[in-house]
Amino acid sequence: MPGLGDVTRGRILFGGDYNPEQWPEETWHEDVRLMKDAGVNSVTLGVFSWATLEPRPGERDFGWLDRLMDLMHEHGIGVVLATPTSSPPPWLGHLHPDTLPVDQDGRTEWWGGRQHFSHSSAVYRRYAAAITEDLAARYGNHPALTMWHINNEYCTYDWGPEAAARFRRWLQDRYGTLAELNDAWGTAFWSQGYGDWAEVHTPRHAHYLKNPAQVLDFKRFTSDMLLECYVAERDIVRRHTPHLPVTSNFMPLWSGQDAWRWAEEEDVVSVDLYPDPRDPFGAQAGALVQDMTRSQARGPWMLMEQAAGPVNWRGVNHPKPRGLNRLWSLQAVARGADAVCYFQWRQSRQGAEKFHSGMVSHAGARGRTYQEVKRLGAELARISGEVTGSHTANDIAVLHDWHSWWAGAHEGRLSTQVDYAQVLTAWHRALWEAHLATDFAHPEHDLSAYRLVVVPQLYSLSDAAIDNLIAYTRQGGTLVSGFLTGITDEDDRVRPGGMDGRLRELFGIRTLHEWWPLDAGEEVECDGFRGTLWSEEIEKDEDATAEAVFKGGELDGLPAVLRKGRARYLATLPEADRLRALIAQFASEADIRPVLDRLPAGVEAVRRGDLLFVLNHSRESVTVEVPGTHHDLLTGTTVADELTLDRYGVAVLRP
Repeated sequence: MPGLGDVTRGRILFGGDYNPEQWPEETWHEDVRLMKDAGVNSVTLGVFSWATLEPRPGERDFGWLDRLMDLMHEHGIGVVLATPTSSPPPWLGHLHPDTLPVDQDGRTEWWGGRQHFSHSSAVYRRYAAAITEDLAARYGNHPALTMWHINNEYCTYDWGPEAAARFRRWLQDRYGTLAELNDAWGTAFWSQGYGDWAEVHTPRHAHYLKNPAQVLDFKRFTSDMLLECYVAERDIVRRHTPHLPVTSNFMPLWSGQDAWRWAEEEDVVSVDLYPDPRDPFGAQAGALVQDMTRSQARGPWMLMEQAAGPVNWRGVNHPKPRGLNRLWSLQAVARGADAVCYFQWRQSRQGAEKFHSGMVSHAGARGRTYQEVKRLGAELARISGEVTGSHTANDIAVLHDWHSWWAGAHEGRLSTQVDYAQVLTAWHRALWEAHLATDFAHPEHDLSAYRLVVVPQLYSLSDAAIDNLIAYTRQGGTLVSGFLTGITDEDDRVRPGGMDGRLRELFGIRTLHEWWPLDAGEEVECDGFRGTLWSEEIEKDEDATAEAVFKGGELDGLPAVLRKGRARYLATLPEADRLRALIAQFASEADIRPVLDRLPAGVEAVRRGDLLFVLNHSRESVTVEVPGTHHDLLTGTTVADELTLDRYGVAVLRP
């Protein structure tokens, strides 16, 4: 199948969403001039153009898009052509209200925003297929076309009647019989047994807690229905252009899609990334998403969207300080991106996102935003030939699974203070601050290439995943797991003993007596550190070692960090500094070293292929030791043993 390399051809793609239908045609030529000046070589067209392309049912207005495609080709700018199906025109909802999604309270979500479609609606799918078919037939042979972008940020839930009918069919395919469904959902509890498939519905608003297994399956179903929509449009464009890659953009660490499964259906894995410029951990938040996306892609990936300045959807929308856009863009390249793109090219003058920045802001070409974009474009062109297509294998894997996330998020859990995404972030942050490069992996993936596997928290684990972890340690791998792991099976059924017996044996846990969640802000004392969020009453095996114990309180003297062989289990979340020290210790024991030693605070070092990226995320100038002689591709200068970086400075070093 075609991939990102077929589009880049040794270049880093640089550009973004272009929505010229918002502007008079005389603006288009000025846009192209500015694009060329900034080094833009790729634009995405048509993402929100359905009402313009099909103003009335069955009508087509392609003239404006014909002229744009020709204009882009004339100036050597490639087009990622989007199917416009994420934002149906008002006439579709007006004529066919069944295409509109329904929330869990039974209220219809109307047009006037975007993503107002039911993923289960046969009518929606028919109209989406028709416009996709006509786009592919018309532009499949156009020389400007380089890639297809299907829909945009799939994120629609639907609890309506058509979704309920599809949900029942999905469940029938999964379970076969009502007896199997009742067993999987544990419907003996609260008299929920189903005697007819017609009784099964989407998990709408309930008087009290919903059935967690039903909610879990509904989340699985939603991801699958959205994937069906993607695959249907993908297959249409593939039929017309089998030589061109197809993608759809993920949102960062979003819970609604099983992105492991989705990535298998994409030729190019792409993501949208919007860290908060005021977040002191914004760089680490970006690194997490970048590591996860690269792992899903198993190589280079596409940064489909980022902001050149402020967004419009936070409570307070801060601009990016001078240099931060460049820094975070090059961080993405360091972690595997072969495309650096934005939403959007020109900042809108009207509509809900008129205060969301563009590569050309309201200040125009003389504004700081465009001038910084122009500098970045030149620098990306400078390093493209040496970076694109390269990939570095890492020695550490962080395990992550959407199904476990969904299962652990049910209403009746032990602590709402325990948020899976925050726990995952805390562990990745510890690795990032320890300057340890990491991949992400599914718990059933082949882990044999990794020296250290980290499980921040996997509340639900399949038998295959548990066997995989055991096999990994038996083969000499080092495993470290956080609390509340292996508690349930795939149906959210609690494992005997409160934790799978094979895992208890692996970690040296004789008995898990009780879980002791902590209140907001509460901490528990341990040997040399404080634990947060959680604690557990564990009795250890004789052949296991308590490397740290709880001090005081009900758990006094019981294991907080437990080791047996090459496996460790942490019964709490250590405070950030201690977690970083622990993860550095575990990595060192597995003979894993940081990319560079003695890095100043706030400095990140990342290897990609033969290149070393050094990124200063601090607001102060820093000096970094880089043993040996290197050539800085950004400045063209020679660096010998020591490197000075200004605030938000970056160096790309070749030995």
